[in-house]
Amino acid sequence: MLTKLGQKFTDSFTKYMPSAYVFALLLTLITGVLAVTLTDSKPITVLEGWYDGFWKLLAFGMQIVLIIITAYCIAQSNPVKHAIDRLALIIKTPTQVYIVVIALGALLSLISFGMVVITAILGRELALRIKGIHYPFLVGCVYFSFNGWVCGLSSSIALLLNTENNFLIESGILKDTISTSYSLGSTLNMAMIVLFVIVAPLLIYLLIPKSSKGKELNDLLTETNIEDHSVKDEALSHKLPFRAISDALNNAGWLQIGVGLLGVTYIVYHFIKNGFDLNFNIMIFIFLITGMLLHITPMRYSIAMKRASSNISGILFQYPFYAGIMGIMIASGLGALISDALVAIATPESYAFISYVTGGVINFAIPSAGGEFAVIGPSIINMVQELAANLSQTEITAMTARASMSVAYGESLSNLLQPFFLLIVFPVMGKGIKIQARDVVGYLFIPFVVLFVVQALMVTYLPL
Repeated sequence: MLTKLGQKFTDSFTKYMPSAYVFALLLTLITGVLAVTLTDSKPITVLEGWYDGFWKLLAFGMQIVLIIITAYCIAQSNPVKHAIDRLALIIKTPTQVYIVVIALGALLSLISFGMVVITAILGRELALRIKGIHYPFLVGCVYFSFNGWVCGLSSSIALLLNTENNFLIESGILKDTISTSYSLGSTLNMAMIVLFVIVAPLLIYLLIPKSSKGKELNDLLTETNIEDHSVKDEALSHKLPFRAISDALNNAGWLQIGVGLLGVTYIVYHFIKNGFDLNFNIMIFIFLITGMLLHITPMRYSIAMKRASSNISGILFQYPFYAGIMGIMIASGLGALISDALVAIATPESYAFISYVTGGVINFAIPSAGGEFAVIGPSIINMVQELAANLSQTEITAMTARASMSVAYGESLSNLLQPFFLLIVFPVMGKGIKIQARDVVGYLFIPFVVLFVVQALMVTYLPL
């Protein structure tokens, strides 16, 4: 019954949901109209906010691009391909693929949400090796698997609260930082991790399509000559038929390994100096250096980079539109207006649920946890402080952490229906095939509904 119901939702999304780019354009117009009609902002103010916001995610967009291509480069190396081959010998059925992808992806996402690229690479490689895999459903599994990143080491809202002199402290909203023991180390967050790593795979198991006819990767491929030879073989084909200094340098393992070892030295120094501090920049650097060491020569790594960079256009031109939407929300005050309206009905019993819903709603316009919290964070924290005016500082801190993490959980869950972060998965899993968000999101509707109910109960009733 669940499988049939899931297929009906998928068919509906296929019929009515536009491409991710069209989705961004529609959201731009809707947000602009709401900003003009619901706030006192003049149209030119909204337009200026849109333009100014266009450039505020450029650094973030480049970080996402580099996460994708450096991770993809690692996956193209001979050692990783051999490891995937060995894993494919153990995983022999489509059901095992779905379950392993969900569980492993959830664990990897606790390190960084950028690790979803590794999960995507694994999923695609297994789909090429194992028959009977419903590929759009597998893409949905990969996308679903990174949903728990807000519980892990790259949880931007939790890290923000524990950052010295963050914008909340500088603006006087918070008096001091909030330790991650209140957020990432809480009972609530540990339960969320169990939900993503153990319960989510069981939920996906119940939704596995009964037939993969016409939906296997080989059925969907529109290009038949995609990387049909290894990086190593292509590197050899570039060699001149005679000895040349240029070839010697292009294939000089000592040169790339030497620079790579300098990178390893800095990585060790970084963690000694800063502790287990994982952020986008150090993750990209680790991926970059790892790829250099695995590919050994400059020529091989250059070829892997070229292959990895061939399908990232969606990220490059769609990120600015979402940044523009964020600009409208901030410049017009629409983001604060929406969050204020939601928090106005909050009580000591419902504030966490209200925060959760707020995070999910605002995420459709600002699909970035950090960017979203910059807009609604002050209102959420002010709400908590008003509700907890007669409580101790420890209790206020705990309530603030619960409300903030509730925003994070809601923001992450609504990504199942917001196709923005599919832009991270598609460059890997969509290579050589025609696939859009509408082909995937329908499979995630039932998991969204189930997790919404479960998470709403958890943020409301579980002790922190």
